[in-house]
Amino acid sequence: MWRRSASFVLDRNPFTVHMTGGEEQEEGSPRGMEDKRKNKNNSTYYETRAGHHTTTVTPDWLAQAEAAVPRGDPEWPQSPSTDGNSKPFDVIDEFNRWRKQPDLAEAVAAIMALAAVIRRSEASTMMELEIELKNASDTLKLWDETSISLSAGCDLFMRYVTRTAALEYEDFHTAKSRLIERGERFGEISLKARKTIAMLGQDFIVDGSKILVHGFSRVVLMLLKMASSNGKNFSVFCTEGRPDNTGIKMTKELVAVGVPVKLIIDCAVAYTMEKVDLVLFGADGVVESGGIINMMGTYQTALVAHSMNKPVYVAAESYKFARLYPLDQTDMSPAPCPIDFGVPVPSSVDVEMSARDYTPPQYLTLLFTDLGVLTPSAISDELIKLYL
Repeated sequence: MWRRSASFVLDRNPFTVHMTGGEEQEEGSPRGMEDKRKNKNNSTYYETRAGHHTTTVTPDWLAQAEAAVPRGDPEWPQSPSTDGNSKPFDVIDEFNRWRKQPDLAEAVAAIMALAAVIRRSEASTMMELEIELKNASDTLKLWDETSISLSAGCDLFMRYVTRTAALEYEDFHTAKSRLIERGERFGEISLKARKTIAMLGQDFIVDGSKILVHGFSRVVLMLLKMASSNGKNFSVFCTEGRPDNTGIKMTKELVAVGVPVKLIIDCAVAYTMEKVDLVLFGADGVVESGGIINMMGTYQTALVAHSMNKPVYVAAESYKFARLYPLDQTDMSPAPCPIDFGVPVPSSVDVEMSARDYTPPQYLTLLFTDLGVLTPSAISDELIKLYL
């Protein structure tokens, strides 16, 4: 009898479940079926996947994070300076100061700003402090109502920091100190998440891999950089990432570290897919179904990959896990983005300006997260653990 957790990998063969301890359950399917499929689809994916059936991925969030970036690491960001400004504390100002750090995600900037709210609070009771913290969280979420990661990061911070009822039985100063400690700890975990994911995900890249990425993603970039720095030889196909052309930024970053890159237009995904071994996405948000919300074009790329039996991996931090359950492409809050076609468009023409789409879980293979390597079906379990 086995229990589902963050440390197992579900085989795409519906008859067989492989687990990280090397165990295997079969229900009427001969072992030879896997060998036949492996020979039929001569992809580096199958070689990589077989190697990971016997690899244990620990679900211990904090332990993985501390292993990824120990204290004193030169990459650890310092608290932003107030430049001697003595005006009253404002959570949006603090958030914007953190956002100026180029490699810091918006959600992490919000988490660090909320930690600062606790430190600088002048509340005299726990009730006042919790109300002040909730108001600050609501203010940050209103700053950009279209940002899924920002909203999810604020919600997770609130749950993590205030979840123990025992705080009510302590004196206020002790309880506040514990809140500050928790807030800073959650910030540390969030800051380290990207490197934790890179450490886990790089093992799925083998020499000779041809990887398709869509647009720009910080966590995907770090994963590829780490794989390259560890001596793995691979090449990347990068889509242009319309409408804001973020793929060009991704291409420049990869070329700078010596990774061979080919830039393709978004509509050349199907044309290129037969040359690809695996697809690697980032995500704006991971939803309860195990699907993802990401930049426009992610869904169609996953559809093409699925139709051609190519694995689709997603690298996403757990602070992007959102309590959302979209049923279709219209079941999301709008996130419009201006589009420059390069030529005038008649005013009578209605232009689709949505900046993101929803990819259902059946088109995703695995998710690389700071909680471990997860199948899409495991996401709902992890969401329950995070929020409860």
